[in-house]
Amino acid sequence: MKKLFIAALLFVGMASFAQEADQKPTREPREKLTPEQRNDKQLKKLTSELNLDANQQAQVKQLLADRSAKAEKFKEDRKDRKDSKVKPTAAEKEAFKKQMMDEKDANDAKMKSILNTDQYNKWKSIQKENQDKMKDKMKEYRKDNNKSDE
Repeated sequence: MKKLFIAALLFVGMASFAQEADQKPTREPREKLTPEQRNDKQLKKLTSELNLDANQQAQVKQLLADRSAKAEKFKEDRKDRKDSKVKPTAAEKEAFKKQMMDEKDANDAKMKSILNTDQYNKWKSIQKENQDKMKDKMKEYRKDNNKSDE
């Protein structure tokens, strides 16, 4: 009888523990958009926030398409490297970081040439806000992962 009682307590304890683990808040799934759909969505957002005219919209659309193509190529290259399981050296990482900064600077220069001064300043402030939001999300993500590791 004691063994049956202990087994029942053990079972109840395990079941309650399993329920706690399952009750993590899940994020809502992000909508899957094609690169073209993402570009159109971003163009509409920039148009409304910065009051872009038709000429500026066309130029920004081309810029977004170029950035999107580069991002897709980067994803493919990264997947190939991950599949080969060869880790990049410190020099390769530094070269990649420099390349990304150069592309960011080139993108900023292109946006500066497309937008007027007020629009460019507003665009930079939006970029800064988005960067701050991402930092906050990463802090939350790290904090949540550290809790789950304990």
